[in-house]
Amino acid sequence: MDLKKSNAPVNTTTIDKNLVDQSTGNIYEAISVISKRANQINVDIKKELLEKLDEFATYNDSLEEIFENKEQIEVSKFYERLPKPHALAAQEWLDGKIYHRNTKTDSESL
Repeated sequence: MDLKKSNAPVNTTTIDKNLVDQSTGNIYEAISVISKRANQINVDIKKELLEKLDEFATYNDSLEEIFENKEQIEVSKFYERLPKPHALAAQEWLDGKIYHRNTKTDSESL
């Protein structure tokens, strides 16, 4: 997932309900899929951020020395300016990039 190339809005926007439930026909099912994808995106972003910040970590037992690292601050600011995971997931949903299927209808057809 390339966060720089995402066209998800940074601010809160209103999305037409008919666009959201267009592929499922059920708004609750669509929101459930978007929610699960947002959780996946959040875990990925958090993992990536922690890996980058771990590069700057100093393992001292002394609490008196606090170092301000400009690179660490820039990394943190970059992740703060990103669109939120729910906005990224909603944009992926609207762009048709999320694969989903209803397991209940799949099991009934067998």
